[in-house]
Formats: sequence, C-alpha cells, structure tokens
Amino acid sequence: MDGRVTIAVTDGVADVRLARGEKLNAIDRAMFDALAEAIDALSERPDLRAVVLSGEGEGFCSGLDMAAMAGGELAGLDLSARSHGPANLVQQVAWGWRTLPVPVIAAVHGVVFGGAMQIMAGADIRLAHPATRFAIREVHWGIVPDMGGLALWDGVRQDVLREWVYTAREFDAAEAQAAGFVTRLTEDPRVEALALARKIAGRSPDAVRSAKRLFAAMGSEPAAMLAMESAEQLALMQGANHREAVRANMERRPPKFRDV
Repeated sequence: MDGRVTIAVTDGVADVRLARGEKLNAIDRAMFDALAEAIDALSERPDLRAVVLSGEGEGFCSGLDMAAMAGGELAGLDLSARSHGPANLVQQVAWGWRTLPVPVIAAVHGVVFGGAMQIMAGADIRLAHPATRFAIREVHWGIVPDMGGLALWDGVRQDVLREWVYTAREFDAAEAQAAGFVTRLTEDPRVEALALARKIAGRSPDAVRSAKRLFAAMGSEPAAMLAMESAEQLALMQGANHREAVRANMERRPPKFRDV
C-alpha cells in the first residue's frame, strides 16, 4: 500500500490508518491506490467483524494534495471508468467503506477537508474530536465533490449541505453533528472507536453482517424491503451463531461465535 495506509487486525477488528501524517494525510495518487487496495484486502477477510478508520498525525485528512494535482499527478485518472462496480477509483475510496460487509467507524480529528468529508461519509458511524474543523472545499478550487459524497450524504440536512458546498466555508464539529455529518463528539475518537468496534465484534458476526445488508437496502420499494427483512431473519434463525447467542445469554457467559 506504498506506506500511505496501514492495517492491523486484532480479534476481528481492523485498525486502518491513513499514514501520511507529515502531509496531513493529503490524498495523492498513491493514497487513492492504497485506500482502494485496503478496502479490497478487508473485503476478502472472513474473520473481519468491524473496521476503525483514522488518520495519523495532526489531522484525519486535508483532502486532495493540490500540489500533486497541479503537477499533473492525477491527470491520468479516468473518471468515466467504472473500475470498482458502480464507482471509479476516486469514488471507491469513499463508497468502498459502505460496501464492506461489516460496520466501519471513522474516528476524525484536526481537519476533515474536501475529499476527507466524503471518505468519512462512507463509514457507518463517525466520531469526531470537538475541535475538528470541517469543510467541503471543492468549489473553492473550481471543482465539485466527486468522490461519492452526494451518494453518501443522503442523511445530511440538504439545505445546510447546499450552503456548505456552494460556499466552501469551514464549519466546526458542533455544526457537523447538528447537520448529520457526525454521529457524536468525543475527546479521543480513535480510542472510543476501537472500544465500540470491539463491542460490535463481540456480537454475532452473522447478525451484524445481515444488519449491514439491510441498511444498504434501505430506501428500496417497501415490498422488497419487507421481503428482505424476512429472508435475512429466516437465514439467521437457522444458523449456529443464533443458537450460540441464545445459549450464551441463557447461561450468562460470553458467546463463542464462528466467523462467516
């Protein structure tokens, strides 16, 4: 992953870190490739139960590396190519987190600008330090958000979102939480995210993965959604991890689940 992203997996929890802290984890071509490779690698792990995504150094991510962009480093990217299912490469680094079969928790601090706003949006849950600074910066540079943000920001207040996109102004963590960008604020987002991931990892992996599939289908036609709920539930009730969850709760002991 060219040193841009690190992954450490412990007891089913993947600790994924943007590792270009000296550049505020700015996104250059190598970072795009590394993030896409990380998502691919995680998608192939049957032992995976939760993911925490954070950034090293003084900020989560400052967005596009504008020096690399000005130098033509990103000119070769084919934005029309659907290289990752419905997404191109730059969209995959945000959209791809949503496609992982397990919950992803983003832990952000410092700055979350431009493309970083879209990467963060791919997470199921987003924890932020109260002093974090946010901005959707693309229009400032004469471009628009194109890393999957508009497909991922469906839960954000649309009038507020439009103001921030049109003006590119900076906003604080309290505003981000009120608008729906952030789940909650915490003094140590990464520590809390890892603790939350471990709690999720202690639940039935079958049930958690099933729940994420159902969340992905939300907004579907009601009859299809209701049928999917029933199908998922029937499959779970026939599984060994459901039986283990019931036995463990009845016996008041920690469950011993099998990975998918």
